[in-house]
Amino acid sequence: MTTLTTSRLTISPMSLGDSQLQFELDQDPMVMKYINGGRALSLEEIETVFMPRFAAYRNLEKGWGLWKVFLEQSQLSGNNFVQAEPYFVGWILIRPMYFFTDKPRYNDLEIGWRFKQSTWGKGIATESAQKVIEHLLETQPDIEYFSAIADKQNHASINIMKKLGMRYQGKLEHPDVGDDVEVVLYVKSVD
Repeated sequence: MTTLTTSRLTISPMSLGDSQLQFELDQDPMVMKYINGGRALSLEEIETVFMPRFAAYRNLEKGWGLWKVFLEQSQLSGNNFVQAEPYFVGWILIRPMYFFTDKPRYNDLEIGWRFKQSTWGKGIATESAQKVIEHLLETQPDIEYFSAIADKQNHASINIMKKLGMRYQGKLEHPDVGDDVEVVLYVKSVD
């Protein structure tokens, strides 16, 4: 299994057995605000809806799936640094854009993220997304674009898209949900 690292993060593919990590992440109403209006998901919903959807696009060979992110933590104890266990802070999503439609784009990868509120504003989502993008570009030469969508009010996610070099393309109906949910689309062309 591939493991990516930065000076403060360890990033690896999420497994279908990681329901408990997903449950932990989805309990904060602020984390869920732009996903479903702030409703925490039950463990049963994660196991019967979320994880089967995840299994549908998970392809370790191509790097598709969720990349779980762990933050390294050091604690100062007297004059010594004590290394504590890394802890789960969120994930990066990678799958073909429009995967759940009849016209998925296999050369255009959707990138998304969901992180615990304690990490917000610290560059962790951007750092981990950039690391995953770099890895995919090294291992998947057929990628032409990275795309991301967000609620137009989700300024934090839009800022991450901009930091990743993505450019605003317009508004569209969310490709994964009904109810005429409109989102903004940002795209980065791979040079």
